[in-house]
Amino acid sequence: MIFYIALALIVIYFIITYNSLVSVKNNVEKAWANIDVLLKQRNDELPKLIDTCKVYMAHEAQTLEKVTQARMGVDAARQTQDLAGLSKAESTLATSLGGLFAVAENYPDLKADQTFLNLQQRITGIENQIADRREFYNDSVNNNNVRITQFPDVIVASLFGFEQKNMLQFVSEELKDVDVSARFNA
Repeated sequence: MIFYIALALIVIYFIITYNSLVSVKNNVEKAWANIDVLLKQRNDELPKLIDTCKVYMAHEAQTLEKVTQARMGVDAARQTQDLAGLSKAESTLATSLGGLFAVAENYPDLKADQTFLNLQQRITGIENQIADRREFYNDSVNNNNVRITQFPDVIVASLFGFEQKNMLQFVSEELKDVDVSARFNA
């Protein structure tokens, strides 16, 4: 009788642990899906911003080209779920967008254009949401990785093939201090 009770408790433990690990794994996938949606939204908004800028900034083709290339890099990394490539592409895009918005300062008509202002605000809002979701994703990945390596959950995780996930890492350029004086003198 005691043997059957112990066996039942072990089976119940495995079921509860398995279901809990599935939930943690699905939270990671959900967090990635949320980032993916925002990256797609931003990817859809950037061509509109570029088209609006082209009208005013005909001789700033290089700046617009940098944003376009960076956008394509982010999209390619997003579609393949290449986290290392995504991090690098995100850094390039952030730099390119900063350059675009800085150049836009030289065009009073563009800065006053309602379409440009709306797109600029929309993209800035999406950037903030991406940063928030990136933090949530990394928290979810950390939770997943801790759970599948802790004893006794590691037993269930290894039996059913739960795998560690990679966090979205910052590129070293994103961590550097901003030279404020250089920005004012530019």
